[in-house]
Amino acid sequence: MSVEAAPKAPAAPARATAFRIRHRHWVGLICAAAFWIYSLLGIIQLRMFRATTFDLVIIDQAVRGYSRFGLPAVPSVGVNHGRGLDYLQLADHFSPIYALLTPLYWVADRPQTLIYAQAALFAAAIPSLWLFTRRALGIAPAYLVSVAYAISWPIVQAARFDVHEVMFVPVLTAVLVERVQAGRMRAAWVALIGLLLVKEDMGLFVIGFGAYLAITGRRTHGLAAIAVGALWTGLVRSLFIPLLGGDSSDFWAYGQIGKTIPDVLLTIFTSPVHTLALLVDETKLNTMILLAWVVLFTCLLSPLTLAAVPLVLERMLSDRPFWWAADYQYNAFVVVILFCAGVDGAARLRRRFANVDVSMLWSVGVLVAALTLIPRFPLYQLIRPDFYTMTPRVEAAYEAVSTVPDGVTVDAADTAGPALTSRTTVLLWDGNQHNAPWVVADITDPQWPISNPDRQRQIAQDLVDQQGYEMVYQKEGWVVLHRP
Repeated sequence: MSVEAAPKAPAAPARATAFRIRHRHWVGLICAAAFWIYSLLGIIQLRMFRATTFDLVIIDQAVRGYSRFGLPAVPSVGVNHGRGLDYLQLADHFSPIYALLTPLYWVADRPQTLIYAQAALFAAAIPSLWLFTRRALGIAPAYLVSVAYAISWPIVQAARFDVHEVMFVPVLTAVLVERVQAGRMRAAWVALIGLLLVKEDMGLFVIGFGAYLAITGRRTHGLAAIAVGALWTGLVRSLFIPLLGGDSSDFWAYGQIGKTIPDVLLTIFTSPVHTLALLVDETKLNTMILLAWVVLFTCLLSPLTLAAVPLVLERMLSDRPFWWAADYQYNAFVVVILFCAGVDGAARLRRRFANVDVSMLWSVGVLVAALTLIPRFPLYQLIRPDFYTMTPRVEAAYEAVSTVPDGVTVDAADTAGPALTSRTTVLLWDGNQHNAPWVVADITDPQWPISNPDRQRQIAQDLVDQQGYEMVYQKEGWVVLHRP
């Protein structure tokens, strides 16, 4: 009697390859779903005239400048600040990383391209976050954390509110932390240098991350990162921005604690009680609690949180209330580092409580926490019919902008600018006289920075009565004026 030989078990390399392919497939699906969600939020905002000149038009003008092998001029900001049509985006916020988007504008030169690019970059953080979490907690927690990140309120809020330089931060942060975890410091340094090109204050993040490296056994790399971050911050603020035509005091909002960075640092270290008192504010505490809640506060157990501290303090110690809020894009700068710190904190708990399945309990809890915040933030809008409704006022807005010819300069209300920027030079209608031959004004709804319909109505009327403009279109609160 013959017995057939049992089939041989697959070789270890074959099993590893199958493992990678299987998980790449599922992680890719999460990325694709996240990309679709972020894109839908941004595109509907744009189509329904909810996107804004500050900041979608600003970035559109900058990237268009790069794409035409020129300088990233942002006339919308320059004229608003009294610095002219040739004012550079690099003098406003030092974000040379926008140049990487140039090839996309060779294919599709319009603001929608930026919305899709931002959605893709936000989603691109997921694979590195998944890999970091898998190593620390296991496969199932890696999927749960990835989904929690994808629907987390800081990312969704940023995806809904135009586009900003923060689009590059989550993916670079995720790559940075995962590469450090893998012991690949050369790749980690590439990501770290990339973060410095995102914005003038990212040197603070690099300083915080350097402190983390220094206290976790990578002293040489940590001290080097601290030095690089501090040197870069000083150079950008005191040298690069002024040389490019900007003013380093434009975004200085710390008069209550100092006039310069050294003054602020001195106040923080010599008057810690006064500094902590500045953090005791309902809005500030609410934002900080919400940030920690995304990982059930386990980020507080990890030294990785040090990387986020300088950027959080930069906002909370300022005198600008909109920097403190949970709205806008600012919280997306730190969300990935907090997720990674939360994972690390959960791993520390697991080592301490070995008889409890901390990994699964925590990761399920993190996903539930993300779900509980959906009704408070923009993600819930995707299931509301009114989010997609083409109202008579939106239809009138399309008619209004269509009356403006191509190639002209136009003073546009904040929400009208994005519909015009791909074919005109858009300036922000701010109540000042810019001598633009065309004006698209809103006299019904508050439009930043005027934000008073009565005042908006009066400004539009003065243009007709005193400046020689003619009424070309008026409907549903939208007014188009032209001066021959």
